[in-house]
Amino acid sequence: MVSTTSNTTFGNNQNGFQAHTIHGSVHVGLENTLVRLPYAEDAPFNSYAKQHEPACLADTRVDLLREIHSWADGQDERCIFWLNGLAGTGKSTIARTVARRYHNKQRLAASFFFSRGGGDVGHAGRFVTSLAVQLAHNVPALRQRISDAVVERDDIASQSLRDQWHHLVLGPLSKLSDSGRPASLVLVVDALDECDSDNNIRIIVRLLAEARSLMRVRLRVLLTSRPEVPIRHGFYQIPDVEHQDVVLHNISRSIVDHDITLFLQHNLQLIARERCLRAGWPGAETVVQLVQSACGLFIWAATACRFVRDGKRFAAQRLETILRNDGKATAAPEKHLNEIYITVLENSIQEYTDEEKEEQCRGIRYILGSIVALFSPLSAQSLDQLLDVAEGVRTTLEDLHAILDIPNNQSRPLRLHHPSFRDFLLDQKRCGDRFYVNEKSTHENLARRCLEFMSAPGSLRQDMCNLSDPGVLRTEIDEETINGNLPPELQYACHYWVHHLERSGRSIEDGDATHRFLETYLLHWLEAMSLMKETSLCVRLVARLQGLVKSSDSTVALFLHDASRFVLRFISILAEAPLQIYSSALLFSPEASLVKKEFIAQVPQVVEVLSGRDAEWDACRSVLEGHSDYVWAVVFSPDGQLVASASKDTCQIR
Repeated sequence: MVSTTSNTTFGNNQNGFQAHTIHGSVHVGLENTLVRLPYAEDAPFNSYAKQHEPACLADTRVDLLREIHSWADGQDERCIFWLNGLAGTGKSTIARTVARRYHNKQRLAASFFFSRGGGDVGHAGRFVTSLAVQLAHNVPALRQRISDAVVERDDIASQSLRDQWHHLVLGPLSKLSDSGRPASLVLVVDALDECDSDNNIRIIVRLLAEARSLMRVRLRVLLTSRPEVPIRHGFYQIPDVEHQDVVLHNISRSIVDHDITLFLQHNLQLIARERCLRAGWPGAETVVQLVQSACGLFIWAATACRFVRDGKRFAAQRLETILRNDGKATAAPEKHLNEIYITVLENSIQEYTDEEKEEQCRGIRYILGSIVALFSPLSAQSLDQLLDVAEGVRTTLEDLHAILDIPNNQSRPLRLHHPSFRDFLLDQKRCGDRFYVNEKSTHENLARRCLEFMSAPGSLRQDMCNLSDPGVLRTEIDEETINGNLPPELQYACHYWVHHLERSGRSIEDGDATHRFLETYLLHWLEAMSLMKETSLCVRLVARLQGLVKSSDSTVALFLHDASRFVLRFISILAEAPLQIYSSALLFSPEASLVKKEFIAQVPQVVEVLSGRDAEWDACRSVLEGHSDYVWAVVFSPDGQLVASASKDTCQIR
């Protein structure tokens, strides 16, 4: 049994309070404690999803890697090394190489590789908690301290990024004892510009800079990104003495060309051996021409090599196609990247008639557009279902392995090889009319397909897991049962349909598809979200739907207002027992509730309220839970965004 004392200060001297609380906790199994922290499985450099991603070849990036290693291993006061560069200049490959080096040296604190549209790695929601979990595993001396931090504040995952960073990362690191303490640790954060919130990007930069305050261990942060405005603004607020910057696209062109030459020679030699091509193929002169065409972009060289390799027995002809279609070597790097992407796309339709080409292009646009607009990657199998593609996603994309990672296992998600391809497809000037993807139209289509899929027979329904008993708790339902009844494509639709509707720019009107869905499937959707452990998200999603309503006095506006009251009032019940939404929630809703009137027929016949029914919603919007003793102090933060409550047992900030 241990006791920890903490002081919590909230607000300012005029309207804040300070709570001195004693937290008693028992050291339970460390793994059971750490599992409470939300974790992004694809975040680490060596995650399953990244196992085929390359590291730097031997004898490439020599000077740059030496500079990074010298900074990481030395006494330099600058705690951040910001490696920035244009798309395709090799930032992620360098980040993986550095992460692998310090992982092998047992000095890697953690790594987080952002990826737009990558689900949990496309936003900052699990950034700090994922770092904390990795720290606990990678640095044994920290495991108990991080576990204690989770026990001390069991709601820490719902707190601000700053609170999470201080409580789960900086706090435990600052308390490291001398025994077993490494001299320095390296934290790798890749592609921060891929995070979906500019505000969170700025916050993360500032938080990472706080590593300089650590006295007992040196925490080195390798950060890679494009030189986007939010990141540059974040660094403007940090003294120059705290970060070292290297701009990849400003490195001497001769050095970069040398490295690309080695990369091309290595990969083309592998292809020559695989296809039994003549000795010396393709020749030094061709390699020089390819290097000039790459224009300093490693992604151009990587895409070209994948395109040639995918040609199999026509590998040599595909190389000729690249050489023939490439423009002037003096053109801008982006133009060269456009040309290699267009070459790959055009090659996939070259054998068709003009009419067939148009049909194939429509299919490619539809599927590729959906892939680049997804908020979390899906497998070809799931996309077949969600998009209702008759000919199959894999069949349509079978000639696009050069730009897409298409796993043989149909249950594994499809991914872009590089985010620059997304930028290319969404820019009509770059890709032309034939392959251009209109982002708003694509989101509109995905929102429509999500609604249609959730409304289809066998999708959303009452008692989706066939539990029969309304008293079954969510903790008593095994994941296999849930996943068997809510396949990945249905979970995606439930989670992201509102996001797609927002991005489409469309409003909600009386009698439209969204209104009809809510009037029929609202409770089934809430049940599904409870099974997915996403109940708290429902509050925010309903609020976002309210913001999309065209007329504030419309029927759908009134229904959503009532739905908001319904979800807020019964959120705790819904989170604990999914089927209680059809009994407790409906039964104890006021008689005037529009949700109750719409779905009253779904209440189990064996349950009846004999007295105590409310006529209208009262002033209470929601009950904040988490205390086991009397609450003796409550205060709002100065900006009105947070509320703190204190009792004898603990202090809660929400």
